[in-house]
Amino acid sequence: MRKEDKSVIIGQLAEIVKQYGHFYLVDTTAMDAAATSDLRRKCFKAGIKMVVVKNTLLHKALLSIEDVDYSALFGSLKGTTSVLFSEVANAPAKLLKEYKDGVPALKAAYAEEGIYVGADQLEALANIKSKNEVIADIVALLQSPAKNVISALQSGGNTIHGVLKTLGERPE
Repeated sequence: MRKEDKSVIIGQLAEIVKQYGHFYLVDTTAMDAAATSDLRRKCFKAGIKMVVVKNTLLHKALLSIEDVDYSALFGSLKGTTSVLFSEVANAPAKLLKEYKDGVPALKAAYAEEGIYVGADQLEALANIKSKNEVIADIVALLQSPAKNVISALQSGGNTIHGVLKTLGERPE
């Protein structure tokens, strides 16, 4: 491959890394063509972009991004590497958990501005809440006291109404 072609690919990879907030480095060596194709389909359905890259080109692309230090990921750039790019931090982890036999295997990940190295980090990555999940939790927490007050007022109103009705209907 010519040097000009490599620099174009490095630039494109750097742009993809900047575009998506989270990415996972996955080892797909043990997967045959059918399994890889199935993984690609599942990624597409989940809104995940899967790219197979050369380790040296990804290394140079990560070095070219000055905002974040990706040096902890460089040790994972060995063997066959597929990169799963996602806008939701836990989506690739949930997808990888569907595979019970550990193929494809997680090498490392960059999610929610944190670096996770090793396949044992998959459970922690799957438990990361997305932005929408956190917002939903906050809304539920904020609504809970208001619902309790309204419920208490409604039940109290019915009780007072019942007492007044009974007192009003009682003969004197």
